[in-house]
Amino acid sequence: MKSPGRITGNSAPRTPQSALAIVALGSNLGDSKRIISDAMVRLQVLSSAPILKSSLWKTSPVDCPPNSPKFVNAVAGLIPQTNETPESLLNKLREMEVEFGRAPKMVLNEPRPLDLDLITFGSEIRPAAPKRSEGGNLQELVLPHPRAHLRRFVLQPLNEVVPELILAGQGKTVSQLLAGLPSDESITRL
Repeated sequence: MKSPGRITGNSAPRTPQSALAIVALGSNLGDSKRIISDAMVRLQVLSSAPILKSSLWKTSPVDCPPNSPKFVNAVAGLIPQTNETPESLLNKLREMEVEFGRAPKMVLNEPRPLDLDLITFGSEIRPAAPKRSEGGNLQELVLPHPRAHLRRFVLQPLNEVVPELILAGQGKTVSQLLAGLPSDESITRL
């Protein structure tokens, strides 16, 4: 019997969409294809099941400083470990970015070896309201990611692994959102 609300992708077992955390990966500094591939291996450690992986995509920079290099983008769907929260997963993603050589931001959307964005965490919702982390630093986590539904470089790879996913607050599937985007972003499967 087919179960509603289930997805497939790659050779990973069928997984309920409500259990998935979606991470968008991007790199436009260094050997971006290798960096994204290595980061996918590292994300597997954070998942309690095989991750869903999109293809790698070469994309034009969006909202980046002038003359920024093109990006390599992808998405991964993982099943968070028991007791993982969106905040604890985000902290692990930030630590991974630093391990891959990301320096503190000097300019908004500057070139970087690895950018990991938490797009969704199951059906969790976090509204846009700044809050203090345990260390006292101001930290803002918004779920689902506030611009994911507007970004071809997120939706195109996401459409490969979970085309029927409906992001919280959106009334359309990933596939429908992608079809409705203007085509002003350059994106090519690698």
